Amino acid sequence: MSATLVKGQNGPLAVNDVVISVQIGAPADVSALLVTENGKVRSDADFVFFNQPSGPGVNLQPASSGQPAALAVSLSAVPADIAQIRAVITLDTPGGSFGQIPAPVAYVSDQSGNPLFEYRIEGLSSESIVIALELYRRQGGWKVRAVGQGYAGGFAALVTDHGVQVNEPAGQQQAPPPQPQAPVPPTPATPPPGQYPPPVPDYPPAGGYPPPGQGGYPPPGQSGYPPPGQGGYPPPGQGYPPPGQGYPPPAPDYAPQGGFPPGGPGGYPPPGQGAPGGAAPGFPPSGPAPDRDLPQSGGAVSLVKGQRVNLRKEGGQALTYVRMGLGWDPVKRGGMFGSRAVDIDLDASVILFAGMNVMDVVYYGSLTSKDGSIRHSGDNLTGEGAGDDEQIMVDLTRVPAPVTTMLFIVTSYKGHTFEQVTNAFCRLVDANGDRELARFTLAGGMPFTAMAMAKLSKSGSDWKMEAIGEGFQAKHPGEAVPQLARFIGG
Repeated sequence: MSATLVKGQNGPLAVNDVVISVQIGAPADVSALLVTENGKVRSDADFVFFNQPSGPGVNLQPASSGQPAALAVSLSAVPADIAQIRAVITLDTPGGSFGQIPAPVAYVSDQSGNPLFEYRIEGLSSESIVIALELYRRQGGWKVRAVGQGYAGGFAALVTDHGVQVNEPAGQQQAPPPQPQAPVPPTPATPPPGQYPPPVPDYPPAGGYPPPGQGGYPPPGQSGYPPPGQGGYPPPGQGYPPPGQGYPPPAPDYAPQGGFPPGGPGGYPPPGQGAPGGAAPGFPPSGPAPDRDLPQSGGAVSLVKGQRVNLRKEGGQALTYVRMGLGWDPVKRGGMFGSRAVDIDLDASVILFAGMNVMDVVYYGSLTSKDGSIRHSGDNLTGEGAGDDEQIMVDLTRVPAPVTTMLFIVTSYKGHTFEQVTNAFCRLVDANGDRELARFTLAGGMPFTAMAMAKLSKSGSDWKMEAIGEGFQAKHPGEAVPQLARFIGG
């Protein structure tokens, strides 16, 4: 049976090999700082974290599903000049704090998994980092102490205060100020930043914990991320039509069987009159280049935003079976301690419109259109790897006659914005010859959780592809559908 510790309490360790693990209700990382009597690391090698999982006598090891990695410590292998091993918990959700989740619990077990000590870390609020426990030397042996000191100043502030060298990525370094062209009146002084929450006062560590907030880092900012702990996909909302046989005949006031939210009386408003919810007016007309046919051979057409191409090859041959490939990569996290991809889940979907009315949606929850003309490759949960992340196949010869537009969008289920996505693209491939015909690449990230990438629209008997690259806020297609009218006109 384990002993329960309270903040500041300690207990002896009678075994050589111990494991420090954490039970927490939000994504988090566990790391270790091996410090000397003065409370500093000897070098960066004494910092054990996800990108440097091994240190002298300390190693990160996988934990149970959904929980952070654990710290495996062999006390006899810890160098003699290391006086303390501090176990740190860092929330992995930008803008998150311990006050938003139930109190985490830190455990110390022996190598066989038998619990020795447990400590519920209570009393935290705005902090996003906490020193949970420390193992420390005492009279030739080792003891464990419940610490529970939170930091609101950020992970970099904590580790730099412990002597770890932090190299900021080049993109975050401050650029030199431009030379003024003419004298300007003085700018009023910037008011001092708000005070950070003070650390819990009743623990005086032997090695001297540095006070939080000395690294000059701001407290965690607010973000649009969903709160931690809400697992599972949200229901698709009121916008997904149930499977049915065929399509109803087209009519001016068509309402889909699944009850997509209408964009106003009689469906979506006509182009130029805005979208529901006060969205921006109709999609601007294309202008970068006139419509053109696709090349008979050679390289793909590189599209710019607003440009259109005809889905026929030079010479008049119309395409019949195409594939829309969509891809992206998550940005690498941090840059201070190495890089790790952010856990981003993006989803590609295509919405079929008859005029301004929604007819069908093909997405991760419904991979085939009702008539079978469109098929989705399935959900890619990470975006890792080269090539297309998701593909949508379209048999143009089987698309029902009422369909006038197919809009391809990408949504972020977890609420990450496209500022955390790189190399986002869509490309049109002739599925009969597996040859790329056109490609559109997004230039830079945008503060949106959804992106209208491109659309296929009918012009007479022909189809055209138009690059869009416009952002909006939606985490799944059910939230996106009411906002799409502005992309349909034009």
